[in-house]
Amino acid sequence: MSQSSQDLSFPVQPSSSATSERRTWLIACGAVGGVAAAATAVPLLTSMAPAEKARSAGAPVEVDIGDIPPGGLKTVEWRGKPVWIVRRTPEMLASLEKIETQLADPKSDRTAFPTPTYAKNRHRSIKPEFLVTVGICTHLGCSPVSKFETGNQPGLGAEWQGGYFCPCHGSNFDHAGRVFANKPAPDNLEIPRHMYLSDTRIVVGKDEKGEA
Repeated sequence: MSQSSQDLSFPVQPSSSATSERRTWLIACGAVGGVAAAATAVPLLTSMAPAEKARSAGAPVEVDIGDIPPGGLKTVEWRGKPVWIVRRTPEMLASLEKIETQLADPKSDRTAFPTPTYAKNRHRSIKPEFLVTVGICTHLGCSPVSKFETGNQPGLGAEWQGGYFCPCHGSNFDHAGRVFANKPAPDNLEIPRHMYLSDTRIVVGKDEKGEA
């Protein structure tokens, strides 16, 4: 057998300097791994910590509604949810009566998302002009999109009177957030507690009975 074959058959023992270098490299890798693990753990611990922002997220939110134009929609955040304030036009309000026979719960009697007493009416609001509702579909939590334009549109049909459409599974809601019959959503859009502080200012998450 040649010398080169012998060299391949018998591993050469590393020198003390090589062993030292390898040990140093392993220690360095371990240190980097530890830093990476720590970096991964920090966001997890931070997310579990009850941050001040998270604690205050449930507080009532005051909203200026004086700058919402007719037919306009303003979105604010309350408890991590989008809350829509819509200034409905006379045409939007008139459509509510036209489609009641097509709705699953026109009087908001279902209890999965209880409607406050002051909103258990056709327009589901304190003042007919302004709708205050949570912009989350009651099916699986997707956010519907506003479809205020009337008439034939994809997934809505030629008799569409305007409202909201959930693109996730096809639920649609009227201008009062009432779900149409035979749709996946089990309930109307949620109406959060709210009250008027003035003609142009409301508070979401609180009413005369207290905070939600």
